[in-house]
Amino acid sequence: MNISRLTKIPLRELWKHEARGFTHWLAENLDYLNEALDIELSLVEREASGGMTFSADILAEDASGNYYIIENQLEKTDHDHLGKIITYMSNLDGNGAIWITSEPRPEHEKAIHWLNEILPADSAVYLVKLEAYKIEDSPSAPLFTVIAGPTSVSKQVGDEKKELAERHIQRLEFWKQILEKYKKRGTFFSNISPAKDHWINTGAGKAGVAYSQIVMMDALRVEVYISSSNQEANKRYFDQLLAHKEKIEKIFGKPLVWQRLNEKTASRICYTIEGRGLKDKEQWDEMQEMLVEEMYNLRKAFQDEIDKLK
Repeated sequence: MNISRLTKIPLRELWKHEARGFTHWLAENLDYLNEALDIELSLVEREASGGMTFSADILAEDASGNYYIIENQLEKTDHDHLGKIITYMSNLDGNGAIWITSEPRPEHEKAIHWLNEILPADSAVYLVKLEAYKIEDSPSAPLFTVIAGPTSVSKQVGDEKKELAERHIQRLEFWKQILEKYKKRGTFFSNISPAKDHWINTGAGKAGVAYSQIVMMDALRVEVYISSSNQEANKRYFDQLLAHKEKIEKIFGKPLVWQRLNEKTASRICYTIEGRGLKDKEQWDEMQEMLVEEMYNLRKAFQDEIDKLK
């Protein structure tokens, strides 16, 4: 059995000049790259200009007419080329980009994964490693290996991140509006800033005890939250308040949910409004007025007993 040795060839032996050598060759041999990416790319233009002082190495097009920017680098990846790829995609209306390099850095691989998460579903960015080999005296052959690219998982992660970011924006606006309503009524919650979290709170005058309000996608809640670092003290506070349950609920005007949460450090006493929440933006004003009113009721019902806590 005759077995030959596979020899790795330095890329600069094949293409001494990146632009005049490799880019020119690749433009005429995109089928090598197509096999690695499983995409049918055809050449549109070399040195494609987007009205800038710099030009993309290759502008290609897939079978659906989507533009792909191809940027070549026969050296280790660097920030300059990453910036070029983003710039060319935006200025040349590219749906995708392919970054070919001899040595992909781990941080740039991570950046490509991140881009595929945040870009629209019909966009894609690939990081491709280029090597060359030959067997004995055979002609040298290029080897393209996809290091990073779009996957169903990355798109799902990206969708989840975008949904979370949208919720953060909505919460920030929701709390901004409700805090304006508090300002019109007095100093309650006056020292609080809007946040992206699903809750905001203010101190109740006793260390570890706070008045909290929560907005979920389909529910609203006001609560007394007891959360010092001392679990024993939290449970003692809860028990002292629970001893006045009947009086507190009579002042509040409705039954409350008393959650001692024995296995956790914190405890809470809360009132929940079901059926409406962050998703119902057209009802925000009414919901905010309701939260403010119930929060004032909660403070009225609890403050005297909180002041007496030992």
